Amino acid sequence: MSSHRIFSTSFATIYALYVAKVERKGHSREEVDQVISWLTGYDTAGLASVLAGDVDMEAFFAQAPAFTPDAHLITGVICGIRVEEVEDPLMQKIRYLDKLVDEVARGKKMTSILRGS
Repeated sequence: MSSHRIFSTSFATIYALYVAKVERKGHSREEVDQVISWLTGYDTAGLASVLAGDVDMEAFFAQAPAFTPDAHLITGVICGIRVEEVEDPLMQKIRYLDKLVDEVARGKKMTSILRGS
């Protein structure tokens, strides 16, 4: 069984794309960091460590300190796919993060993005 190319992509590369996307829409890196922290449990130091290292997406999620139990509340379509229907657990986590960053870029309120947390 072959894994998807995104699994071995550097998290730092994807992170830079997330930040560029939200900044183009008038939002900030701090908002991206906040949704990453909520979803994965990484604090500021942990996120900085991951970004400085050569951590791929698979390792990023495998090493996540505390993946939120509320992730199942993230629903909707990203890249034409319903996130709640993604079968591969790692791909679903990646799509959850994509969805959260997309919501930041669209200007959704942070309390809604973080599912009331």
